[in-house]
Formats: sequence, C-alpha cells, structure tokens
Amino acid sequence: MTRSDMTDRRPDGPRPTPDDWLAIGEVSARTGAAVSALRFYEELGLIASERDGRGRRHYPRHMLRRIALISVAKRIGIPLQDLKEAFADVPLDRPPSHQEWQRASRGWKLRLEERRQTIERLEAELTGCIGCGCLSMKACALLNPGDELAEEGVGARRL
Repeated sequence: MTRSDMTDRRPDGPRPTPDDWLAIGEVSARTGAAVSALRFYEELGLIASERDGRGRRHYPRHMLRRIALISVAKRIGIPLQDLKEAFADVPLDRPPSHQEWQRASRGWKLRLEERRQTIERLEAELTGCIGCGCLSMKACALLNPGDELAEEGVGARRL
C-alpha cells in the first residue's frame, strides 16, 4: 500500500497532508518505542507504515495512539497476540472513529477482567498451597490439579 492509496481510501474528512506522516525515527522518538520494535509491531499487523520513494517507512500520525496502547499493554504484561485480537476491528488505513475505539476498548476490558480473575485465583491457590505446606502431588490443586502427573509415573515429575 502506498501513501496515496491510504489517503484515497479515507472516507471522511480532508486528505492527510505531508505533515500527517512521521518518519520511523520521529515515531520512535515520540513514543519511546525502539525502531526495531516498530518494525516488529508492523510485522505482527499491529501498526502500518508506508514507504516513500527511497523505501523509508513513514507512519500516519494516528499510529501514535496505537503505539501508546501497545506500550501500556506490554508494561502490564498483555501478550501482543491478545492486543492484536483487541485491535482486530480498529482500522489501520485511516484514523479510527470514536465508536471503533470504544468497541475495541470493550473487548480489551473483557480480556483484562479475565486476566484479573485468573490472577486472583492464582493468588488464592498459591496462598493456600504455601500456607498448607503439604507439597502433596496428590492434594495440591495448584501444582498438580486432579493428580494429572500420576499418569507420568512415580517420583518427582516437575524437576
């Protein structure tokens, strides 16, 4: 896709001007994301750039928001694949509408809630396991749910 393809597809509002495009170094400086990270995010389909006549990447200004969200997600441990799923309906080829961001936000909120519940369950089970001190491979629901490791034979299975 070329820059002109992206600007021609924009259904609403004025066409982007050259000032609406940022070189990869500018994006890196503004977002704090390494150039290599930006290339990786692009490979994953999380962000998109266009190439100029010399083959250099340029990003539409609206990618800054996506990159900021990627940085936040990474900082709190959200896998990039989860983020990709959350961004699935957010367009890359034009600035997303408020409704598109809201829809993505609701999906992300559900994923975060699932993650919070999983962490709380882990915390409760871990506290119980440490507090009990039995370290029984038959009884420990955290390390050996349903005594699944017994199927692998006798003795230590996790070491």
